[in-house]
Amino acid sequence: MPTPITAAAPPGRRPEPTTTATRRRVALASFVGTTAEYYDFYLYATASALVFAPTFFPSVTPAVGVIASFATYGVGFVARPVGGIIAGHLGDRIGRKRLLVASLVLMGVASTLIGVIPSAATIGAGAVVALVILRLLQGVAAGAEWGGSALLSVEHAPERHRGLFGAFTQMGSAGGMLLATGVFTLVRTLLGTEAFLAWGWRLPFLFSAVIVAVGLVIRLGVQDAPVFQELRASGGVERFPVLQAIRHHPRSILVTAGLRLVQPALYSILTTFSLTYLGNVRGPAGSDAGLQAVLVISAVSLVSTPFWGWLSDRVGRRALTIWSAVGIAVLIWPFFAFLDAGPLVLLPFVALIGMCVFHDSIYGPQAAWFAEQFPTGRRYSGMSLGYQIGSIFSVGLTPLLAAVFVELGGGSPWILCGYLGVYAVLTIVAAVFAVDPRARVRREARAAASGGDAGGAGAGAGAAGADADRVSG
Repeated sequence: MPTPITAAAPPGRRPEPTTTATRRRVALASFVGTTAEYYDFYLYATASALVFAPTFFPSVTPAVGVIASFATYGVGFVARPVGGIIAGHLGDRIGRKRLLVASLVLMGVASTLIGVIPSAATIGAGAVVALVILRLLQGVAAGAEWGGSALLSVEHAPERHRGLFGAFTQMGSAGGMLLATGVFTLVRTLLGTEAFLAWGWRLPFLFSAVIVAVGLVIRLGVQDAPVFQELRASGGVERFPVLQAIRHHPRSILVTAGLRLVQPALYSILTTFSLTYLGNVRGPAGSDAGLQAVLVISAVSLVSTPFWGWLSDRVGRRALTIWSAVGIAVLIWPFFAFLDAGPLVLLPFVALIGMCVFHDSIYGPQAAWFAEQFPTGRRYSGMSLGYQIGSIFSVGLTPLLAAVFVELGGGSPWILCGYLGVYAVLTIVAAVFAVDPRARVRREARAAASGGDAGGAGAGAGAAGADADRVSG
């Protein structure tokens, strides 16, 4: 049971039920705000693959420069659990919306400042120090963002449509990547390679100030869900929700972290490391084809992500995750063979299979599924902590490890492919142990329809109801 605070409950009227119009507004705010946040975060990923090595590490070999550049990229993911812990604690006490506004401002400031950092040729090691500090701030902001945005969507959603509504937060990832890659490609095309590497790469970072402003205007117009407002009004919020989540829900945190392994690792390979790999094995034409493929798959993900969230409301979250993890473990081997020698004109189609089928079928339902693992008063803390811990070992480290593994393999990606297979196994194990209310409700509905054992059906329905209470509060 949650430990109530000793202070008096905040005064105010009982919150009104969430209307359809409110749900739509919250879904839009989650999508736009997360798109703005991830535009900044993914912009750094693209710059790490194409720009930062010669700009900030000019005195080392190209291979070492790429590794160093991806190391600064990974620093942001190390900081994400810090953001998740801080935001989880405050978000479970004072509300989700306030933390989302703060995280958006922090991300925008950090990204804009990256656009004005002098190069290493101008200020030496100070450039790298500034880059790392600002990347750490990006990580803190990203760690605070996801959990709050996901909860706004899921806690406002009808029980039977949590997967679909939660997917609007997940769509922000594709929106941010599409916007970041599109702006990067546009600036690179208009200015040419030489001017782009010299100074043009800074323009997309400076543009983030405009995008964040738009996100803030939309996000300020929404409120926390009634289930959380009622918890606050009753004085039922925790004193230390992060500690309570760790103490009472360690399994849920581990499950959430495990579900964040193979899918984000595949994302890093498809959208970040493959750009460097293609540039090495296919030259500039390979890098250009890679950027075009990222644009295509990001655009299609805006449709495929909510589809998979919708489907998870009908077939359950677990089945989609298990089959997709198996598909990723198998797909990654022919994918790299294609990068080595396949026709580049087909690259968008190949990447689309990896992203919009195998990746999005895991990622789309995650907002709802992770929320279903925790009770209301500890939800922001628990799901943010598990999400960000998993992200460190997957999307954070994968570009760096990929560069190292390919070097160790003498230019061959076989070690990297095996690494992804291990993550697939761990994700499957996590999926088996995760609570899946939608799958249980479906089983009981089939049993009732087929005239099965009434006693068994009743017991199962009671268990399903207990699981549903995790989200309903």
